[in-house]
Amino acid sequence: MKTTPRITPQLLLPALLLAALPALANANAADDNQPLQQVEVSASLIPLGVADSANQGTVTAKQLENRPLLRTGELLEAVPGLIVTQHAGDGKANQYFARGFNLDHGTDFRTTVMGMPVNLPTNAHGQGYSDLNFVIPELISTIQYKKGTYYAEEGDFSAAGAAAFDYVRQLEQGLLSVEAGQHRFHRALLANATPLSGGTLLYALERAGQDGPWDTPEAYKRTNGVLSYSWSRADDDVRVTAMGMHSSWNSTDQVPQRALDAGLIGRYGALDPSDGGETSRYSLSGDWTRQYADGHSHVNAYFIKSRLDLYSNFTYVLDDPEHGDQFHQAESRQILGLNAERTWQHKLGSFASETAIGVQLRQDRLAPVGLYLSEERRRLSTVREDEVKERSSALYVSNSTTWTPWLRTVAGLRADRYSFDVDSDTAANSGKVDAGINSPKFTAIFTPGKHAEVYLNWGRGFHSNDARGITGTVDPKTGLAVDADGAAIERATPLVKATGKEAGLRLVGLVPGLQTTIAAWQLDLESELIFIGDAGTTEAGRPSRRHGVELTNFYLPAKDWIIDANLAWSQARFRDQDPAGDFIPGSISRTASVGVSGESGPWSGGMRLRYFGPRALVEDDSVRSPSSTLVNLKLGYKLAANLKLTVEVLNLLNRRVSDIDYYYESQLPGEAAPVADIHTHPGEMRTLRAGLAWRF
Repeated sequence: MKTTPRITPQLLLPALLLAALPALANANAADDNQPLQQVEVSASLIPLGVADSANQGTVTAKQLENRPLLRTGELLEAVPGLIVTQHAGDGKANQYFARGFNLDHGTDFRTTVMGMPVNLPTNAHGQGYSDLNFVIPELISTIQYKKGTYYAEEGDFSAAGAAAFDYVRQLEQGLLSVEAGQHRFHRALLANATPLSGGTLLYALERAGQDGPWDTPEAYKRTNGVLSYSWSRADDDVRVTAMGMHSSWNSTDQVPQRALDAGLIGRYGALDPSDGGETSRYSLSGDWTRQYADGHSHVNAYFIKSRLDLYSNFTYVLDDPEHGDQFHQAESRQILGLNAERTWQHKLGSFASETAIGVQLRQDRLAPVGLYLSEERRRLSTVREDEVKERSSALYVSNSTTWTPWLRTVAGLRADRYSFDVDSDTAANSGKVDAGINSPKFTAIFTPGKHAEVYLNWGRGFHSNDARGITGTVDPKTGLAVDADGAAIERATPLVKATGKEAGLRLVGLVPGLQTTIAAWQLDLESELIFIGDAGTTEAGRPSRRHGVELTNFYLPAKDWIIDANLAWSQARFRDQDPAGDFIPGSISRTASVGVSGESGPWSGGMRLRYFGPRALVEDDSVRSPSSTLVNLKLGYKLAANLKLTVEVLNLLNRRVSDIDYYYESQLPGEAAPVADIHTHPGEMRTLRAGLAWRF
């Protein structure tokens, strides 16, 4: 009996690459005497010989200028294949999805702003909590992104990928912007730069807020400030930046579908209107870069002070029929960090080579981080309260060598060492643990001609677990060494290994102004234990495998016009055998986005379509979330040389979609027992906003 071999993404892409190489070479040979058409635009294609993988790229300020945004965190949707949603109030960190992951609030996607880490380990709410609400979009110069475990400079939380935001150092003109919209949305921004003592002083102040469409007004208020001074002297470039953000809000969290079906609440209603939170983030950072004849050095140091108070109620009266199940998660944190790197251009024998050596140091001190039971934001009791010191240090080396005009390799090795020190109010959960992990990387890059580059990537990475789960041995609620199911409380694995591999192709200039990349990838995560911040305990994880294919297209059809179209397909499964099933709940499987933006005379604008595919919500795939498709629009018109009117229509087609869905047990007042149900958070209805921006 004949069997048909199964075609998988891992087999398909290498076969396509091999088949395409002769055609690409012939196309390049045929085009040797044909000049490339030049397209002048402030958003550039990535030239060949620069990127180390097919999924590495740069988003420019020009690409962001006409991009409609409902929330600040949606800036990350400029990374192809990444989806940003929200399941609570807008002051809370967003929910992120990419590469077969429900990344929760950032666990496996590393984000930095001006060299400072955004992800927070041992966070009161979720490991790797990544709140981008302190970012001011108008100040962004670039977002550099990469995916996978192939980069020696990327460490904790970067298994799925990483994005680095950088701010401009100066503004050609000052900016005063005022925006208003439905649901009491308002935003004002003042930003300017001025010469000072041979350097440039940049400052910005933002104030924003809204009530949203929620039955309980969100009362969201956010204040952001930036003060930056930069100067250059000969080969030295220095920048010192202070930032500050404070926000507060009410939350309408996800609600059970049965409450909506029974008419207990409306689509935008809340079951516990006292949910919400308050947060702040203040930082001081410095960057120094020196250029040498054979390379450069870069040093970045930072201090961050942050607070978070978060009140949530996801199960209503399941645990406490009298007071309800609201809990309060709180932390007060200080972070000290240093990143330093030196690169050299040199010869490796007769071959051109570049070597980079880097050091990364970080210390987080939480005093305290706690989980409390509460009612209407009034604390009732303490589940657990800890003081935590978490230190990490990393040394990495990376070498890129061009062996022939058509072959370049990048080899790297990263060594990370961690120290976890927990002083808990429950002695059995206190302790000190040291851990380390080594992460080798290797990439081979083939250039068959001036239009194409082929990448083969392999690398190991990791993410850290919550320090409280690493040292904990008893359930803080019961004081017992077993959980609610009678299973022994196990300590979490400190550093969880991730192994990735990928094959990719980048095509540039076959069609003038068009760049296309395709990549097939696979990522394995080791078995792990995960700290559940909402419960204060650890939960056993399972080994997993994710693989998929991504296709991205970036096209510059004419001056000041940009078109992008991206597709991503992935599959996420547990690797072990369990009767519950092998689907990973919440994991994304299909995404697509199409965008067009441009300028013509006094007019400008952008329109984006985003497709967010269905997800399995339980291990056996018996319950699934629906897909969603949203279209957002932004239009601008110059009323005068320095005055611009903008109009945004978010959810243009007024689709009734959910931002996120979960499946778990909860209990409503009047119910005799817990009920397993889909818990959903609706996407916002069609929303109109308008703004005036004055350049001075």
